[in-house]
Amino acid sequence: MRVIKHIDEKVIAKTVKRCRERGVVIPTFAEQRDPSRVPAVVKQRLKQVGMQDVNPLNLFRITWKNEPKEKGGLFNRGNWIEFPSALTGVPARIVGLVGKYFPIGAHKVGAAFGCLVPRLVAGEFDVEQHKAAWPSTGNYCRGGAFDSALLGIKAIAILPEGMSKERFEWLRAIGTDEIIATPGTESNVKEIYDKCWELKKTRGGKVAIFNQFEEFGNSIWHYTMTGGIVEEVFEQIREPSSRLAAYISATGSAGTIAAGDYLRTKFPHLKVVATEALQCPTLLLNGWGAHRIEGIGDKHVPWVHNVRNTDMVAAIDDEQCMSLLRLFNEKEGAAYLARQGLKAELVKQLPIVGISGICNVIAAIKVAKHYELDGRDVIFAPLTDSMALYGSRIQELRDECGPYSADLAARHYGRYLEGTGTDGLRELGYWDRKALHNLKYFTWVEQQGKTSEELSQLWDPDFWTETFAQVPEWDKLITQFNERTGVLKSLT
Repeated sequence: MRVIKHIDEKVIAKTVKRCRERGVVIPTFAEQRDPSRVPAVVKQRLKQVGMQDVNPLNLFRITWKNEPKEKGGLFNRGNWIEFPSALTGVPARIVGLVGKYFPIGAHKVGAAFGCLVPRLVAGEFDVEQHKAAWPSTGNYCRGGAFDSALLGIKAIAILPEGMSKERFEWLRAIGTDEIIATPGTESNVKEIYDKCWELKKTRGGKVAIFNQFEEFGNSIWHYTMTGGIVEEVFEQIREPSSRLAAYISATGSAGTIAAGDYLRTKFPHLKVVATEALQCPTLLLNGWGAHRIEGIGDKHVPWVHNVRNTDMVAAIDDEQCMSLLRLFNEKEGAAYLARQGLKAELVKQLPIVGISGICNVIAAIKVAKHYELDGRDVIFAPLTDSMALYGSRIQELRDECGPYSADLAARHYGRYLEGTGTDGLRELGYWDRKALHNLKYFTWVEQQGKTSEELSQLWDPDFWTETFAQVPEWDKLITQFNERTGVLKSLT
């Protein structure tokens, strides 16, 4: 799938002018994956820039390798948490990639970059004519709004009205041009699509819609960046007998799970596991429903999900996630975990894990038990965001269920950690995967304007190999674009 369809020199010239005026240098994908390539002058200036500042230099902080500092940090070799057996109850090593240390506090800012920038430097997005619309169930529209702000682009954020109030407050604070709240909550993705069609019909060529569920730039960014960081962290922590056994990811827009496609090229026996909410078991049972695991939108199979490369589905009870949310973040929960022998440093780190991250960790525990993995096996899972976005959810749980107590902490620990079983798992054979692939027809062909021929192409492994191979071409265009603006040269 060619993301860039054509080069428009007239539009590029307008974008070059805009970026020159704003002092924008766009990082290449190679620099985001390996920040040692970032020019020294950029690194020097970043020392004066806060992680969340609306400063074009923060485009260079769209990487898994930021130092965990709010201001002045540069780069490291990655941020991760290893969850010990004392917490998980399994001998396998479970490692979470920390998304908190991206700008906006979530890795979705990278997915948005992957969708927007290739079209920007090719002239397919007109900075004078277009607004960038970011349909999302939360973090992706924040990432798109942030990237747009850095590049001087007007943004439209589209997300369900029932998402956490922190998301809406953040979007307003960043100066998002329009915020559209659609009906429903996490699982109401079709309502988002309906709003996109409305914008297409009413605003014509004035809006460019970057729908993460169908934008291959989303999955390509994660294939390159998230797949790459898993490989690198594994090499840092591995022992002589270690095996990279599984990669766990909530399906969501199916961008993050594309890291599994990359990892399969390096570790052929890896298990790629897609997680979803048990209350909305689309992949598990072709089901539907509402749930509380924010950030993993569902009720359909995303266009960019390479289902053929998915080995298992893990459906996770949202009550388990919300109960562990309290255990990990309430004072009595932290005290109880300490009494169970968990190190103070780990207990202090647990608020780094947001709701979807908890979901992924639970899935990792289930997978370890199902496959009887041992201490040689390492499982990786992304921790998309942190508790910084869910303080209101904690208060809602207090209002609904009452104060958190040591007794409740013990119950949650026993039932939702020690008692985690292998329910809600579905191993996928060839025809299971084909059946899930075919489910795309009802959303994408019947509703969203795709063709049956395009759907058939998605089943061909060569399609994905060719799609993921576009990054060098994009980097060449980015380099040429930066040369035309002259901003990097002027910094030196």
